[in-house]
Amino acid sequence: MFDYLLDPSQKKFLAEVRNFVNWVPREMILDMDADRIKFPKAFLREAGQRNLLGCRYPRKWGGREMDWVTTCATLEEIGTLGYEFACVFGVGAELVCDAIIQHGTSEQKEKYVKPLLKGEIFAAECLTEPRGGSDFFGATTKAEDKGDYFLLNGQKRFIVGGEGADYFLVYARTDFTANKKPQDSLTAFIVDRGPGVETKYLYGLMGCRGGGTARLVFDDVKVPKENVVGRKNGAYDVFNTMMIPERLGSSVMAIGSARVALDVATEYTSRRKAFGTTIHNFQGVSFQVAEAATLLDAARSLGYTTARAVDEKIDLHRVRRMVSESKKFITESCQKIVHNAMQVVGGIGYTNIFPIERIYRDIRLASIWTGSSEVMSMIIAHEWYRERLKGETDKRERDYEADAPEAFAVDEKIYE
Repeated sequence: MFDYLLDPSQKKFLAEVRNFVNWVPREMILDMDADRIKFPKAFLREAGQRNLLGCRYPRKWGGREMDWVTTCATLEEIGTLGYEFACVFGVGAELVCDAIIQHGTSEQKEKYVKPLLKGEIFAAECLTEPRGGSDFFGATTKAEDKGDYFLLNGQKRFIVGGEGADYFLVYARTDFTANKKPQDSLTAFIVDRGPGVETKYLYGLMGCRGGGTARLVFDDVKVPKENVVGRKNGAYDVFNTMMIPERLGSSVMAIGSARVALDVATEYTSRRKAFGTTIHNFQGVSFQVAEAATLLDAARSLGYTTARAVDEKIDLHRVRRMVSESKKFITESCQKIVHNAMQVVGGIGYTNIFPIERIYRDIRLASIWTGSSEVMSMIIAHEWYRERLKGETDKRERDYEADAPEAFAVDEKIYE
C-alpha cells in the first residue's frame, strides 16, 4: 500500500504485519510449496497470537476496529510471502468470519469468530461444487429440515483449508419447490468437522500449494438449527456481502506477490552484465520493468480506491462494479508483472534459483478463483450499463453529445 495514504494508526499496524512477515521461516515457505506442509496452522496461530487476523472487526470479537484500506494493505504485505499464504490468511479471517460478523448471531460470533481470530481454530468456505464453479446458484448440495436440525448431503471442491479447517461455511439448497428461484432456495450454514464430514481428496496443484485445498464430502451431517447464518433460504444476502472480501481480498493479495517478483528482477537486472554493461541499461529490459512498475502502481491505486469506496459505504451496485474491476484488472496486471519479471531475468528465472518461478505458478490462480476474469467482465458491463442507463450520473453534466457540429441532424441518428 502507498504508505503516504495511511494515517499513523494504520502505519503502526502495518509495521506489526511486516514484523510478522519477517518472522515467517524460510523453511515454511519451501515446505508449503513442496506440499510437506498440508495446511499452515503454525502460521495462522502466530498471526492470531499477534492479533493480526480480521483487523477490521469490532474489538469485542477479537478485531482491531480498523477498515478496508488497512485490510488491503495487510493482505498485500502477507502476499509477499506467497499468494497461498495470503489465501489461507484471508479465507478464515476475512471470508468466513466476515459472513458471521455481518449475518450471524452473538452466540456464533462468540463460538466461532473469537477463537479463530486468536489462532486457536481454523475455518474454510465451501462454495464451489464438482458440477460447477461460476454457476454458484446451481448448487446441488442439499440440507433437509428435520425439525431441530438440518441433514446435509453433497460435495464441495477446491476448498482452501479443506484439509486443516475445524469448521466450514457451507452453502446448501434448502427449498426444493419446483420453479423456485435459486436465489431464494439456498441457506448458509456453519458446519463443524465431525461425523459425516470427510476430506475426500487433496489436489495436486500447479501452484498455491500447502493450503490444504481439498474436496469435501458431507454424508448425512446433522447441522443444528442454531448454525444457520442469517436466515433459512437467505444465503443470497450472505453471498452478496461475501463478494466484497472474497474478490477484493483475492485481488489485492496478488499485489504483494507481484511486488516481490519485480523487486527480484530489478535487483538482478541492475547486477547482471552483458555486452559490457548491466542489462538494465538496455531498453528491451528497462522498458519491461517500467511497464511492470506502472502496472503495480495502477493495481495498488485501484485497490486503494475500491477499499475507500467500501469504507465509505457508497451505493452497493457501484461497489460491486468496482470490486469486479479490481478483481479483473489487479490480478491480470500482477500476472503481467510476474511475466515481465521472468522475461528480463531470462533462463535462470525459469529455475528455482530465484523465487520468480514459484510466484509465476502461484499467481496464475488469481484470475481464476473467486470469480474468473470473464465473470468479472460480465458484472462490470452489467453494472456499468445499469448505472448509465438509469441516469445515475452527475445531474450537472452537460449534454456532451450536443458538442458536435452536426449534432442536431436528427435524420442521421438512426438507431433501428
